[in-house]
Amino acid sequence: MSRGKVDVRTLNVVTAEQTTRQERKQRTRQALVDAALRLLTDRNLASLSLREVTKEAGIVPTAFYRHFASMDDLGIALVDESMRTLRRMVREARKNRSSSEDVIRSSVQTLYSQVRTNEDHFRFLMRERYAGTGRVRAAIATELRLFASELAVDLGRFDEMRAWSAEDLRMMADLIVTAMLGTVMELVDVDTADREADMEIIRQARKRLRLIVIGVAGWRSEA
Repeated sequence: MSRGKVDVRTLNVVTAEQTTRQERKQRTRQALVDAALRLLTDRNLASLSLREVTKEAGIVPTAFYRHFASMDDLGIALVDESMRTLRRMVREARKNRSSSEDVIRSSVQTLYSQVRTNEDHFRFLMRERYAGTGRVRAAIATELRLFASELAVDLGRFDEMRAWSAEDLRMMADLIVTAMLGTVMELVDVDTADREADMEIIRQARKRLRLIVIGVAGWRSEA
């Protein structure tokens, strides 16, 4: 090889090794997150020890710190994983809907599907929202504020709400998010095999959102 030239084969090998290491690191990190979630089915994060999580994940305790600085950091990763997909899916459900009824129907169905597909995530969120450590509670609150902020922007695109103030749009978004959280709590509290109970929860969820939306027509933002 001439001096100053890059050996392409060597570079490719190094790049492949770096990619493999990164993939292994990501798999181990995800294994820790998944292990914690399994262990948190009926308990809160504060009661969970690092050793329990690493044992469940099948790694040595010292390896934990290559991925998370503390158990709180692991909890925050769980919050992020739990909320990221929900925000994206509900955002998609709101797109290209011609009426508020379309938005309500698609949003409730999306919420229901996400909760039933990821029940452990949502049980974790509901429990830690009030009983979690300070940093984890703060992370959940931040995610919910982001959720409401995105919703407020979308609400402002509806003709009947274009003249609303930013404060009123945000208040409306907060009401909707609170109603949706109530639906999540109802879903995680009932037997997943009880289809009749699920259908009643969905019906009530749609009704709550309709009641909120009914007030839109008569509301005028203060000058």
